[in-house]
Amino acid sequence: MIAKKKPMATKHIPKISAILLAAFAVLTLVLTLSIFFDLFGVREMEGNYVMFVVIANFVASLCYLFAAYGFWKGQKWTTYFLLLSFAILSIALIYFQIYIGSGGLHEPKTTGALIFRLVFNGLFVVASYKFNKSSKSN
Repeated sequence: MIAKKKPMATKHIPKISAILLAAFAVLTLVLTLSIFFDLFGVREMEGNYVMFVVIANFVASLCYLFAAYGFWKGQKWTTYFLLLSFAILSIALIYFQIYIGSGGLHEPKTTGALIFRLVFNGLFVVASYKFNKSSKSN
């Protein structure tokens, strides 16, 4: 069977995705660790941060790092790490809405940030599924 040659633009999507995801992962990791360890006065700047959201972001950043490596290597399992982070962030958003409803102190920007992460994550899930599903050797 003759293998179809991928168009030049789609050939680079996994590598570009890996770089973008790794950059976002490192940024998220630095920000969450800054809150955990109160580096650079981030706790004060963040105001009423919610620790379970910070923990969810931390775990998601680790998933993003593994997924970025998977994207780079063209691995099918990349999608699983991205789905895991999507699930964690979805649960965090639901729990956060319950937390807000019960009068918990929070920053209004947190809901938007979680929704942004979910959309961002969702786009990478789709890209991973589409561009890494053909890795037959995995």
